[in-house]
Amino acid sequence: MASFTSAGRLTLITGPSGVGKGSLVKELLQRQPEIWLSVSATTRDPRPQEQEAVDYFFLSRERFNALQQSDGFLEWAEFAGNCYGTPRQPVEEQLSAGRPVLLEIELEGARQVRKSFPEAFQVFLAPPGIEELESRIRGRATDTEEAIQRRLARARIELLAKDEFDAVVVNDDLQIALLELESLMGLSH
Repeated sequence: MASFTSAGRLTLITGPSGVGKGSLVKELLQRQPEIWLSVSATTRDPRPQEQEAVDYFFLSRERFNALQQSDGFLEWAEFAGNCYGTPRQPVEEQLSAGRPVLLEIELEGARQVRKSFPEAFQVFLAPPGIEELESRIRGRATDTEEAIQRRLARARIELLAKDEFDAVVVNDDLQIALLELESLMGLSH
């Protein structure tokens, strides 16, 4: 498959659940409005305040599977009992138009995108420590204890993969992490 990164640049950010990917991306997009953030699809239920086609495309498992089988995703993965994926067509359209595209995805998805878009710049967002990560996950108050334990077990495994990435940013202080990410992406602040 052709890589569309010759026109626009594809950057992806990944890291364990609770590390602050969403907060960092939100701040980045406020400061860098030229970036197009890909909206992922998921089979999980919306959290309070999440909006369809803004935060995610919330799909039934059947609809998700149909898109996956028809090559409708750049990547997809199952995580904590739900499926997540990046719709292929809008990403390719934005890159072809020369716009920088940002993907906020899980580790397995990042590995799949690496194969489709080897020129993509891949950033791993790491917590300052596993204790801080657990505190952040518990602070959300959105998961059962069982789900929290699954997320923490997964996080320990994901942290071992950080050396696969072009850069690692430790999210101890959001503003410092934001400046580091902007610098890595070649963006002015």
